[in-house]
Amino acid sequence: MLDKLKTLVQFYEEVLNMPHRQEIARKLRDEDDLFLLLLYSEMIGIPNPVYYYTLELYPYMIEKFHDWHLRMGMDKSPMTGIRCC
Repeated sequence: MLDKLKTLVQFYEEVLNMPHRQEIARKLRDEDDLFLLLLYSEMIGIPNPVYYYTLELYPYMIEKFHDWHLRMGMDKSPMTGIRCC
């Protein structure tokens, strides 16, 4: 009985989210873009007051960097220290 109820709730959530799925994905992508801009801003010349605290995130975020700079309209990587293209 509990499994059926969980399935019903899951189905209900899917039905509610279906029309907004693209909008939610766009909002999440925009938040990611803003976070990556904050993370790499010091490297492209924009002062970043939290640069010291974001340094430890670079190894985790470097995989997303290529997609980000292409989405921002940069054909080549704007940073000399990061070669991704």
